[in-house]
Amino acid sequence: MPQMTGARFLAETVHGHGIDTVFFMPYIAPRALMEMENFGMKRVQTHGEKAAAYMADAYARVRRGPGLCMAQSVGAVNLAAGLQDAYLACSPVIAITGKESHVNQLRHAYQEVDHRNPFGAVTKYTADVHAVDLLPVYLRQAFRSATTGTPGPVHLDLQGLAGQVVVEAEADFEVVIESAFSQIPPFRPTAEPELITEALSLLSQAKKPIIMAGGGVTTSDASAELIALAEKLSIPVATSLNAKAMFPADHELAIGTPGSYSRACANQAMFETDLVFFIGSHTGGQVTNGYKVPPQGTPIIQLDINAEELGRNYPLTFGLQGDVRNTLRLMIDQASKAEPRTQWIARIHELVNAWKEDMAKHVNSDTEPMRPERLCKELSDFLPSDAILVSDTGHSGIWTGTMLDFKYPTQSYIRCSGSLGWGFPAALGAKCAAPDRPVICFTGDGGIWYHMTELDTAMKSEINTVTVINNNHSLNQEQGGVERTYGGRTKGSDELWLFPDADFAKMAEAMGCFGITVNKISELQSALEQALNAGKPAVVDVKTHLEGIAAKAWMPA
Repeated sequence: MPQMTGARFLAETVHGHGIDTVFFMPYIAPRALMEMENFGMKRVQTHGEKAAAYMADAYARVRRGPGLCMAQSVGAVNLAAGLQDAYLACSPVIAITGKESHVNQLRHAYQEVDHRNPFGAVTKYTADVHAVDLLPVYLRQAFRSATTGTPGPVHLDLQGLAGQVVVEAEADFEVVIESAFSQIPPFRPTAEPELITEALSLLSQAKKPIIMAGGGVTTSDASAELIALAEKLSIPVATSLNAKAMFPADHELAIGTPGSYSRACANQAMFETDLVFFIGSHTGGQVTNGYKVPPQGTPIIQLDINAEELGRNYPLTFGLQGDVRNTLRLMIDQASKAEPRTQWIARIHELVNAWKEDMAKHVNSDTEPMRPERLCKELSDFLPSDAILVSDTGHSGIWTGTMLDFKYPTQSYIRCSGSLGWGFPAALGAKCAAPDRPVICFTGDGGIWYHMTELDTAMKSEINTVTVINNNHSLNQEQGGVERTYGGRTKGSDELWLFPDADFAKMAEAMGCFGITVNKISELQSALEQALNAGKPAVVDVKTHLEGIAAKAWMPA
């Protein structure tokens, strides 16, 4: 076996697994970063560890394979905080940190805290790599763990504040690239044919079934199979936010997104169904609005690649373990063409149309400042056919999840699963994974404030995204709760959710980026076109109405 440094082994291994970009906060493994440059990898130095983790998260989701982020020992816990989103989104991020040498552990070493508990909470796998000869064992396992079953982040803690004890030492290494673990899913098991037959029988007997498509459909790249099965069985489809782009918004069987960030029509349909087929869904609190949509006791079929998820939140009528794409293909092959469920589909159309009519007053509003619903309509019409839309959380997640429709199957959508402020750094990671596709971030002023400094990162690294800011100079999603606490609107209550009006376009320009302000609807399309063609990172600061507050999720009286 050839002798090489741990740095060379690390660089050659991650590059061999298809990773072409690393996101990091210095000072970490400089010799490894040098070796990565030799392999042609892009090195994106951020202004904060959380931003590096967010970039690696979105990079992994768009690439549909592992992403990589790194930080020195003193920044390790900050990096762990950033991995919360990758953990919640089932994103295969490999995080590498330095750690104080063993002889100095538990001795109040400068800037040192225990890394095990913070990373244990947000990773599938974490390992202490205290010698160079352990690196091959743990690095190979990191790729396996990140990509198999339910994907998720993993962590390697390299001895030395910058990991230097491991990466600068030499050893005899054999670089082994297990290509299966360069992608998700690495393997595609299928449910047993006899179980598929039984599940199809239950679906055929249902009068008012619904397919609830989750993020596993996106991970498995199973949009075509989802559409084909729904059409063959004549079953309406609801999608989680993580599967929003997997089913056409204008399809006659489309219901929309249920749960807490939802369309009322989707929750209403989920309350009327007599059978839900969860496909690649964790059936988590958001998509079920606290495990109430559908109501407990509703008959459930669930398909997931990870058997541990089957029946987690809803007692199963029937469970299927398998990869979504390949299992749906078998279901399509075995299924007989169903008679159209005319009455049920008509009821779905009634609910969807009633919701659209109720929203039309805001979607088509000419009010100035602009309503966020109108902003989403205009953005839906503008998005290029191959665009990737990256959404922040909070109101941004509600607006893009419910009000923004995709018109082309080649468009993609990824969204924040936890931390406000994720959207902008994530967009940079998405662009690195797909440099030839336009990447548009949708965030609010509350979200962009978190990581404005990464505009400098985008400029230096030539990562040309477009950031659309829904700027109502507030966290108006919090207004109701704050004012209920105060018993009305007061100066003191305003301080907890109102911001001074800010000019983000000027801030962007001051950092060498393109910036433009939109005050009127008539200015929006031109501003978006200029931003997309600016040849540099761009910010579109859209002044929107303070009263643009999303309605609460529909629930029965």
